Amino acid sequence: WTDWSQWLPCDRAVAVPSAADAAPLALTRAIAEPAGWRWRIPLQHRTGNGHVFSSRHCSEDEATATLLAGLEGETLADPRVIRFATGHRTRFWSGNCIALGLAAGFMEPLESTSIHLVQSGLQHLLRMLPAGGPPAPAIVDRYNRTMTGEFVRIRDFLVAHYRLNARTEPFWRERAAAPIPDGLAEKLALFRAGGRIFREADELFNEVSWLALLTGQDAPVTGHDPICDALPIAIAAKRLAQIERVVATSLTHMPPHADALARLGQDRTI
Repeated sequence: WTDWSQWLPCDRAVAVPSAADAAPLALTRAIAEPAGWRWRIPLQHRTGNGHVFSSRHCSEDEATATLLAGLEGETLADPRVIRFATGHRTRFWSGNCIALGLAAGFMEPLESTSIHLVQSGLQHLLRMLPAGGPPAPAIVDRYNRTMTGEFVRIRDFLVAHYRLNARTEPFWRERAAAPIPDGLAEKLALFRAGGRIFREADELFNEVSWLALLTGQDAPVTGHDPICDALPIAIAAKRLAQIERVVATSLTHMPPHADALARLGQDRTI
């Protein structure tokens, strides 16, 4: 087992469903709390709620109270505590056994990557299935390197949320000052040097995802990529304004989120 608790110390979650919103948002909320964060996921027939936290900074009872205090609807069940360890198996493929999903590892659902890792593990396995008999060691080693890389790059994206925070609670100050993985340190250094973002192989989070995170969290940056100078700022501003107009026009033709969900429900029964 490869333990990542030094970078992602949250090791508990408490979850509870609540009544569905009459007018649900078309997005999931991640809400910071003193010792972790809460999720709020609007679904068609209920709302999913949870609180991910560090047991070193908050008790299960305190975390449950925080979660219940933040609900916006009636609870539909009793809160349930989930204990977990962040990390992954050192070898995903060993002998005739292959670990997928929660058998392979776990990272807190700050970016909801568990289903992706199941699908990715299956896709890579299909590419590397042995033709018959024991698999070649090179195939097994390749699979293990590939899946380790998948987990590592997602881990770095999660750790960046904590590293770049500006909150004042002890948990968050500890996370902002804690050492970070080498890959993330390089990513932040490259961004600092002119706003450059480089995607590693086919990692899940592309340049757009990293840009949204780094700019949204005010990651430090000095100067800019000199290629930007090839496009006059006036032309760039005009093109951005055109995009804004297209988006605004498209919105006028779209139904509210609740109406769209209702239509989907009707279509499914036809």
